[in-house]
Amino acid sequence: MGSFVGIVITVAALLGGFAAMGGHLAVLMQPWEFVIIMGTAVGTFIVANPWKTVVDTGVACMQAVTGAVPGQRYYLDLLGALHALMRELRGKGRNEVEAHIDDPSSSEIFKAFPSVLGDSSLLQFICDYVRLIIMGNARTHEIEALMDEEIHTIVKSKLTPYHALVVVSEALPALGIVAAVLGVIKAMGALDQSPKLLGGFIGAALVGTFAGIFLSYGIISPFALKIKMTREKKCRPYIIVKQTLLAFMNGAMPQIAVEHGRKMIASSERPSIDVVENETIAGPKAVVTDAEPKAARA
Repeated sequence: MGSFVGIVITVAALLGGFAAMGGHLAVLMQPWEFVIIMGTAVGTFIVANPWKTVVDTGVACMQAVTGAVPGQRYYLDLLGALHALMRELRGKGRNEVEAHIDDPSSSEIFKAFPSVLGDSSLLQFICDYVRLIIMGNARTHEIEALMDEEIHTIVKSKLTPYHALVVVSEALPALGIVAAVLGVIKAMGALDQSPKLLGGFIGAALVGTFAGIFLSYGIISPFALKIKMTREKKCRPYIIVKQTLLAFMNGAMPQIAVEHGRKMIASSERPSIDVVENETIAGPKAVVTDAEPKAARA
């Protein structure tokens, strides 16, 4: 909704200001100029990017428009799942814990947190590093370095649509000039026509320059930034998992390790420590095991 409102305000201010200056809106209605600009922009975008990136850009646009980013409920589920796994690691044998990460879809822990179970990429990330913890051979700093590299790769992949759209936005002013030049060429071929007709051709050509600049700085560039912010928020859970598991590997109790992860959540979505404690220990979705005595859990 925010993106739609912003576009409406932008277009209304643009057209309203032009009309208030005495301009005729009909002059801006040059569909073939827009066809030239947008058609060449889409064509060059497809040429410059693999089909996977093209499809992912469409997905990223939908996520940006709908605001599909993790919310407080998602973060509570994630912290709850991590807390339950860490309790299993502290109190159960290796084979019992491996059952959860070898087949997450059948795990009672992950079944209790469907939003985590439904995020296949994050679920694989969690299972991979819990498996490394179970093996017990890797040192904490080695796991941290490996996590950093993988998260860097994930973020880079997630931001591919943003970088692709930035390139398009940078090219649009030049494509607008191309459309304008074609309009001028058309006008030059009509020098023997009336000044009124010739002026219309030149005005149509200038619309191409206007359209290229406006689409670049007024539409595509801000939308690309919206995609970047959306995708960065969708990558935040990986950092939460990293900080939580590292704290656990360094000897922190599960509830303390969860607090390390909670601090990685942006303040606007971060649940309070009391809410997290209720969700992970006493909440209805908590997975309670006999791995630790009640006093230790508290």
